[in-house]
Amino acid sequence: MNKPLPKLEALLSAVASGDEAAFAELYQATSPKLFAVALRILRSREAAEEVLQEAYFRVWEKARDYNPAAGAPLTWLGTIVRNRALDEIRRRVARPFADAAEIEDVESDDEHPLETIGRREDVERLMRCLEGLEPEKRQIVRLAYLDGMSREALAKRFDRPEGTIKTWLHRSLALLKGCLET
Repeated sequence: MNKPLPKLEALLSAVASGDEAAFAELYQATSPKLFAVALRILRSREAAEEVLQEAYFRVWEKARDYNPAAGAPLTWLGTIVRNRALDEIRRRVARPFADAAEIEDVESDDEHPLETIGRREDVERLMRCLEGLEPEKRQIVRLAYLDGMSREALAKRFDRPEGTIKTWLHRSLALLKGCLET
């Protein structure tokens, strides 16, 4: 007896068969998360939109290569977007510059490398501080602030009153703040 495919797997399978409606549904279901991945890497809405478009073109071409045993559909899709975004960064770096003096006058929205290193260190400190929270509270903080899950949804998921979730989030953030300040 075959078990039913999870929705994204089923959509990818249909896309592999050339189903345009399934492709549109796959795009609707996954594009916000994948756009966020591209935006986080590229830090430019325009570049992220372009990379996302290229990535979905690749998904259309390569959907038949998706192997559910190798990983979740969103992981496979995220890898395509991530690789496209990194390719875009490499392409930007490899582009030769005609006039260095002209480039010095151009303002950049890009972070200075030292800021990037500092941000990475901040993230590492935050991750260490998160590890100091109780497992359930750590999961609730991650779901609330990284995945954007509402207090109401968290209360249902963890079978706790919404007020308890609110208190846990407040106390956990206070603990994280204290940890980060030390």
